[in-house]
Amino acid sequence: MSDEERAAILEELSPGYVIERPALAAAPFVFCSPHSGRCYPRRFLTQSRLDAHTLRRSEDCYVDRLFAAAVEHGVPLLSARFPRAYLDVNREPYELDPALFRETLPDYANRHSTRVVGGLGTIARIVADGAEIYGSPLALEDGLARIELLYAPFHAALDALLGETRAAFGYAVLIDCHSMPSLALAGHGRSRPDIVLGDRFGTSCSGLITGFVREAFLAHGYDVRINRPYAGGFITEHYGKPLADTHALQIEINRGLYLDEKSLEPRAQFDELASDLGAIIADIVSGLPRLLERRAAAE
Repeated sequence: MSDEERAAILEELSPGYVIERPALAAAPFVFCSPHSGRCYPRRFLTQSRLDAHTLRRSEDCYVDRLFAAAVEHGVPLLSARFPRAYLDVNREPYELDPALFRETLPDYANRHSTRVVGGLGTIARIVADGAEIYGSPLALEDGLARIELLYAPFHAALDALLGETRAAFGYAVLIDCHSMPSLALAGHGRSRPDIVLGDRFGTSCSGLITGFVREAFLAHGYDVRINRPYAGGFITEHYGKPLADTHALQIEINRGLYLDEKSLEPRAQFDELASDLGAIIADIVSGLPRLLERRAAAE
């Protein structure tokens, strides 16, 4: 990749993320929206065989807006600006598909993960509905430049936010925010629940946190499941280390609650859902720390 091409990435996408901060940190939480980015680089659009609208089918559309109330309640929100179809920060840094690149992958690349085999590695080969993104293989340096210029800074920012939170409160709770299609494509078109909470089957956060968040959603009338079909991705697994004072919980929102999944435009119910999420965030931010402190005192 030429210096001019690297400069173009930075011009369009630097910084590759946005951090919205409260005036005063009020609670030990960090909210993250890694898949809501909607800034599509010009070079990427010319590389792709798909139109811009089809590429957007991999987005967690407007999730950053749905969870914007986190900042009002005293906790930061980190959002990616680049789209998931271009670079997926909810993967290991080098989950790379050998079929996607012209050159041989470096030895450190993870080329056999389930996500890579499915076409959804760090540099995705397909969009969410299975359409191939590229008409021809990429230069390896293109993929490595995306990881260097965008992936690494995003994770450095997230790690720094969690470090700041632990320093201020003694522990940190990462809420990783996503959306999911309303229908399970591989499940004969069956409807999905409103909310899926993922805690890596109890390994990425205290069960008190998962249970509290579940009850908060149930109290507002939402159908909630835990870990199925989504138990949490790389971010939840990588950062969720309860014994090291960092908990991580993934939240998946059913897109049918707020999005026209064909036009990708917000539905009339968008504001109602955002309002409910604001109330749920308020419940979580105010109630969970007290519950965790009481449990710590009892121990």
